[in-house]
Amino acid sequence: MVTHSIYLIGLMGAGKTTVGRTLAQRLGLRFIDSDHEIEREQGCPISTLFSRLGEAGFRDIEARAIDALTQLEGIVLATGGGAVLRPENRKALHERGTVVYLRATPDDLAHRLRNDRNRPLLQQGDARAKLHELFRVRDPLYRETAHFVMDTGRPSPALLTNMVQMQLELAGVLSAADRRD
Repeated sequence: MVTHSIYLIGLMGAGKTTVGRTLAQRLGLRFIDSDHEIEREQGCPISTLFSRLGEAGFRDIEARAIDALTQLEGIVLATGGGAVLRPENRKALHERGTVVYLRATPDDLAHRLRNDRNRPLLQQGDARAKLHELFRVRDPLYRETAHFVMDTGRPSPALLTNMVQMQLELAGVLSAADRRD
């Protein structure tokens, strides 16, 4: 039984929730999406929190959520794309579990997110340019936080989950006995 926690980080659209849900199911672990937890706790969508509180106010709520969630054992956690912006979040993630950075290029993300209207940071102006800027700022922070970097390219979610699981097994974080699939 896996008691270790696995945290997935990366830009919006990188596949954290999809891969996290599948990985948790395969390993018999609880899956948590930090953004969904925040929405449940606050009773409104992230986009509403952004418009009501501004990014700084939202990041305060997110920091409290990351601190609480990283104290749970045996979970797979998909974080919001900006969770790494706060040093205390990077520290909690890196020290309390195994962090996998699902690295996707801004152009791949622009393609994946072209019809998504639920991303507050992409709703004004040129989404592709915004993704390039977010990548420029956040990629070093993701790398600092991560134990493993997985380039996502354009594989299917199932293949990407297999790649993450295999990397964790090769590193000794998981064993073949941990699988439920």
